[in-house]
Amino acid sequence: MDILALLTVKLAGRRDLSADEVEGAAAALASEGASEESKESFLAELGAKGETAAELAAFARAFRSRAVDPGTDAWAPRAIDIVGTGGDHSGGFNVSTLTTLVLACARVPVMKHGNRGVTSKCGSADLFAALGVDLEAPPEQQRRALDRLGFVYFYAPAWHPAFRRIAPVRKALAARGLRSVFNILGPLLNPGRPAHVILGTATQALADKLADALEELGTAAGLAVHGVLGSGKGIDEITTASVNVVRGAGRLRETRAEWGAADFGLAPASFDQIKGGDLAANLAITEALAAGGGPAGLADTIALNAAVALWVTGNRPSIREGIDESRELLLGGAVRRKLDDTRDFYRA
Repeated sequence: MDILALLTVKLAGRRDLSADEVEGAAAALASEGASEESKESFLAELGAKGETAAELAAFARAFRSRAVDPGTDAWAPRAIDIVGTGGDHSGGFNVSTLTTLVLACARVPVMKHGNRGVTSKCGSADLFAALGVDLEAPPEQQRRALDRLGFVYFYAPAWHPAFRRIAPVRKALAARGLRSVFNILGPLLNPGRPAHVILGTATQALADKLADALEELGTAAGLAVHGVLGSGKGIDEITTASVNVVRGAGRLRETRAEWGAADFGLAPASFDQIKGGDLAANLAITEALAAGGGPAGLADTIALNAAVALWVTGNRPSIREGIDESRELLLGGAVRRKLDDTRDFYRA
């Protein structure tokens, strides 16, 4: 019996996997030797049991070690990723994309990890590509981008070749209406390994679990967050339209809170102001914000996320102290210039 079959039996008994067993499973999942049937059975049984934080951290270590190394260690101790699990079906705008640009203007290096839209009409990769970013840029160009632009976008398929042997199994599970560990693992797999993370989760329960996983992975300072929109609805972002469940890791491990817009002197917004659309719609919203316009609730949401990131990275002593600065960078022309510089950089 191969290792995936043995571990599937263990999972069927609702027993958790050790770190060594996860490494063995990852090796088999990434190989051509294991059958798609055994991969599918293993992932289905793991999902049925429910992944622990320790298992998520072990899978993250296993697949980080198999990722392409971008050689960005010099930036990692100061850098942050703002990333989400997706899967919330909320229809929200690409808040983390604009927050990345604001932080780059504030001289905080950002290593953004993401993908094209799967459950959304416009994923971060879709918007970044339309803004001129080369999703397939080689490591040396990525390092130049960090140096010149202050941010880099790691398009997940370009950095995780091991996933090519897992994609067909994920599709087969999705066809059966089943998720797998890979639906929630992506935010933990940033190949640049930034020391700071704001990780949006599709459900409140995942916020606790992923905060624990960030802790297991040795994150210097991180937050797992979920925006509660009511009636069983939520979003994998901090917004001014939601009650934001926040769980800390690393230096912020004691942070367990529920934040609202009013806690930071901001006006609560309706979710309609936070909504996005397809690529064309989100490009239009981006251009409006960069020109100093756009929905006020969305501008406040982006400013709030940037201020939280400034606090998480230790660049500001409180969240409130970063909000006005972040709003001015977004609406006052700095982000507009950053967009122009980004297009020029990738055209050169």
